[in-house]
Amino acid sequence: MTLRNAVALAAAICLLAACKPESAPASAPAAPAPSSATPAAATTQPAGAEDAPKPDYPKLSVKTFDGQDFDLAAHRGKWVVVNFWATWCNPCLKEIPDLDAMDKARDDVIVIGLAYEEIERADMEAFLKDHPMSYPIAVIDVYNPPADFDTPRGLPMTYLIAPDGKVAARHLGPVTSEQLSSEIADAVAKAPPAA
Repeated sequence: MTLRNAVALAAAICLLAACKPESAPASAPAAPAPSSATPAAATTQPAGAEDAPKPDYPKLSVKTFDGQDFDLAAHRGKWVVVNFWATWCNPCLKEIPDLDAMDKARDDVIVIGLAYEEIERADMEAFLKDHPMSYPIAVIDVYNPPADFDTPRGLPMTYLIAPDGKVAARHLGPVTSEQLSSEIADAVAKAPPAA
């Protein structure tokens, strides 16, 4: 790989991964280095693209921070925003008020926040006092993240799950409620009419 290609690859990775922890979890597999024969477009794929394919209809069952059970399958019929984030991630913190407003404003949308970090309960409680959110959150084990979703290589990472349970969109990096609403509107417009 030439120095120029290495610099271009590093820049692409920085752009894709809006937020990275200081050190990745030991169990997170490293991304393979592209060969010199790899086309430039292939090096800009979103994180996790090189992993084994994940199911189109993911399962997610977690215990929320307030002790409730959250099962993605129980929310069929609504759009679900699955947002991987962390307390140390500035772009994630900017998303919280917008996602919270979307969750409150739309009856057809549910947001679940998955805190992807190692954090003590007292530290999360203190964080939530300063950054309140009405939607449920769960602290995810970074060594055993939800199997049906890509292991986040950067944060925030957001999935839009359609009412039928299928992944409709995936975003690595910041996303807005406006973008998500636009994707929902586009999907609804393309859906076949109900019989």
